Amino acid sequence: MSAIHERRERERANRHQLIITAARELAETEGWEAVTTRRLAERVEYSQPVLYSHFNGKEAIVSAVALDGFDELATHLRRARQTATHPEQPLRAVCRAYLEFATERPALYQAMFVLPTNLKFASTETPPPLRAAFTEFVDCFPPTNTRRELFAEVTWSAVHGLAVLSDSGRIPQAGQEERLDFLITRIVDTPNEPTTP
Repeated sequence: MSAIHERRERERANRHQLIITAARELAETEGWEAVTTRRLAERVEYSQPVLYSHFNGKEAIVSAVALDGFDELATHLRRARQTATHPEQPLRAVCRAYLEFATERPALYQAMFVLPTNLKFASTETPPPLRAAFTEFVDCFPPTNTRRELFAEVTWSAVHGLAVLSDSGRIPQAGQEERLDFLITRIVDTPNEPTTP
């Protein structure tokens, strides 16, 4: 690969990231409805055709922002899990960190879980950052738990529900810690093996 080609690839990657960052900043300050190709082109000082050479529309931009978000979420959850000292603490730490992430980054969280994207979940095509975030939940359960992925899915689903319902004001923020205690206690007390009728 020539030096000129490498430089062009670097410039393209930088432009790509600049567009993602601008979309995220615009969404955080004005909401996702303000993120249009025209506004982004103005913000990054590139023409709309240049923008379309990177992304074929808003869904592709939201997907790129979401992918960045999953990378950040995985790192945030890993840090929380690894700093827990007691055997029951990793799950609590990861759930708290998840709720914290959703509360502190509402526009990013919306891109990851609410808006339409082209990201595949629970599939062979699932991007590594999504897998990494899910793995942080899985790793809260011991390898001896034969249903650890199921436990992780249910935990993630429940914590996601708490985040969305709390953000929309449908449940009061004040009771979040009690809800978390209830959830974690029930999950931890669930048998690792399915019960037979």
